[in-house]
Amino acid sequence: MQFGSMIESMETIRISEEEAARDFAGILARARAGAEIVIENATSAPVVLRAAEQPRGRPLSESIAIIEARSKARGYEAVMDAEFAADMREIIANRKPRDTSAWD
Repeated sequence: MQFGSMIESMETIRISEEEAARDFAGILARARAGAEIVIENATSAPVVLRAAEQPRGRPLSESIAIIEARSKARGYEAVMDAEFAADMREIIANRKPRDTSAWD
């Protein structure tokens, strides 16, 4: 991949907006491979593009499947502690809608 005036050092790639537009698929591939891409424009703040960190832990669906498999293997289902169940009911009952006004 050829990027003309691109400066590359220690996995940080600085590139103009025009160059990024010419080969956006290539830029995405470099970011997915671990590079940090700084896309610069003379009139705007630079944009930094990098792969998101992989989420830690396991999805809820996988946790539920594990619990179901263990329950089946043991022949009984796990029961939630009464105090924990009460805490969860209180949390759910007192939930408030998310304020997304700052996102606008």
